[in-house]
Amino acid sequence: MYLADSRSTKAPAVPDQRPGRRVAAVPGTVIALGAVSLVTDVSSEMVSAVLPLYVVAGLGLSPLGFGLLDGINNGVGALVRLLGGHLADRGGRGPKSVAAVGYGLSALCKPLLLLVHTVPLIGAVLAVDRTGKGLRTAPRDAMISLATAPEHRGRAFGVHRAMDTTGALLGPLVAFAVLRATVDGYDAVFAVSGCVAALGVLVLLLFVPSARSKPVDPKPRPSLRDSLDLLRLPGLRRLGVCAALLGLTTVSDSFLYLLLQRQLGLAAHLFPLLPLGTAAAFLLLAIPFGALADRVGRRRLFLAGHLLLLLAYALVLGHSSAVLLVLVLHGGFYAATDGVLAAAAANAAPEDRQGSALALVGTGQALARFLCSLGFGAAWSVWGGHTALAVTATALACTAVTTYFLLRSSADEVTR
Repeated sequence: MYLADSRSTKAPAVPDQRPGRRVAAVPGTVIALGAVSLVTDVSSEMVSAVLPLYVVAGLGLSPLGFGLLDGINNGVGALVRLLGGHLADRGGRGPKSVAAVGYGLSALCKPLLLLVHTVPLIGAVLAVDRTGKGLRTAPRDAMISLATAPEHRGRAFGVHRAMDTTGALLGPLVAFAVLRATVDGYDAVFAVSGCVAALGVLVLLLFVPSARSKPVDPKPRPSLRDSLDLLRLPGLRRLGVCAALLGLTTVSDSFLYLLLQRQLGLAAHLFPLLPLGTAAAFLLLAIPFGALADRVGRRRLFLAGHLLLLLAYALVLGHSSAVLLVLVLHGGFYAATDGVLAAAAANAAPEDRQGSALALVGTGQALARFLCSLGFGAAWSVWGGHTALAVTATALACTAVTTYFLLRSSADEVTR
């Protein structure tokens, strides 16, 4: 409804026009951006795989303190994401230049972890790293959206997320190998991560074309307030509210892995292997779930993904031997929500405001997860990990019911 009303004054997306259905559905720009994300995620997940154990076991940080650090890791870049989306929509060199700054900033932060050994300094480096992630996320997703026909965006985002998750799968493996092969394992992981991140920036600069979509009629560049006014679009506002509500009950991956590690009594050098089950399931399911979202509705699948997460929480609470199934469900949750949410947000906004729309929805979700990390860390410190997860799972079930009724009246099924 709201998308159809805006099409007469906006330039259409510029998908790849080469013949062939598969090429039209997944343009070359998406593949190139997927390669950038693959390489960058190898770097990021190397650090993420060892960071919880490094700060909790190595530095003696409490679960509450780690909750604060993890909140920084997920939430500090959220407000910067708004700026990244806004700058991507203002023209000039377009979203590619904004994304390049974000990728470059994160790459510079990896070697800094070699020099900092106190919690405040580590937190500062993570904040800068997440600032880079916040800057690049919306412009990158805007490039994917603008390069793809609207009816194929679910599949395109699924392909990108599958390639991204390949990096998430390889990152912990590389971290595991480095920890096994070196004496100063953590420092070696940080050094290798920095080199890989620099390679990702080079791939972006050399192989990703600039976005080609331009306004049909010259007009003043949108202000930041204009970007916030996108929340007046009922479909986008409803989607953003639901993503934020569900984010408030989404436990950080790191906390989930710490719970599983304690249940299984895993040795420290085996801890980086836990994210592999999640990443493998995400990799296998991202493309089929993206294509399914194009057919049955992206918001429906987004909600169904949180039901998979709820089932994973229930298994953690009841059956420690079902760890592999927990990781598969966890990966299925990401496959049904990550790229699917971006595709739904892209179709709920005018095509010349894709960056801002994607940033608004993503920012609300990231801030909500930041609050969840803080709350879960505090609850773990007071009640213990399992009780904290039981409370969160109950809240997720209640939120899912509320979200169902909010999305039921959505116009998403008209525009997918």
